[in-house]
Amino acid sequence: MYNKVKLTKRQIKEDKFTTFMLTTKEYVQQNWQFFAIGLVVLVLIITGFSYYVSSQSNRTQEAAVRFARALLDYRNGNAQVAILSFSQILDDYGSDDVAEQSTFLLGKLNFESRNYPEAIRYFNLYLSRFKDNNMNRAASLAGIAASNENQGQYAVAAQKYAEAFDEYPDGPLSGDYQYSTMRCFLEAGDLVKAKEHFDRIKELYPGTNLVNRATRMYAEKGQ
Repeated sequence: MYNKVKLTKRQIKEDKFTTFMLTTKEYVQQNWQFFAIGLVVLVLIITGFSYYVSSQSNRTQEAAVRFARALLDYRNGNAQVAILSFSQILDDYGSDDVAEQSTFLLGKLNFESRNYPEAIRYFNLYLSRFKDNNMNRAASLAGIAASNENQGQYAVAAQKYAEAFDEYPDGPLSGDYQYSTMRCFLEAGDLVKAKEHFDRIKELYPGTNLVNRATRMYAEKGQ
């Protein structure tokens, strides 16, 4: 359930994405997607270095080394260098395991750089090629939704947030996907669909802070 997800002080300090869970409505509206996508990035970083250690073939080792270097650039804040590196990895190792992580990270990095068309392109590429990881797929759908929302395409964003929820309804961010769906329908002026998702939040997450946030949002914009 949504109200069972807890974060440690160390996680809050180390990853700026987690501040989404603790901040005001305005910050949530503008920045929540960084946390959603950031959860996946933490998994990818661990996976990337584990993959490096377990690599066997020369080609796989080379791909893993280049992926680890690109991750280091990403972690050091060298976004443009990382984008170039991950793009080259896709060109050279499109059929290797590192292609999945690189595709997702290219969506994330372009989103953070406010290059929303490219972010959408890479998130859609991820969805078309990789079918097994529900958390990554939900985060990719949320990334597409957030890119559209930040461009004022609220109806499209609402639909994509709803798809993110449907992709991983038991995930740790399912409630936030529902909240964002409601918010975007409100911004789009579709009060009927906004009310449907408001009622769904109350049904799925009773007694949580999410219901309180949704109630305030609906009271402000749904009347």
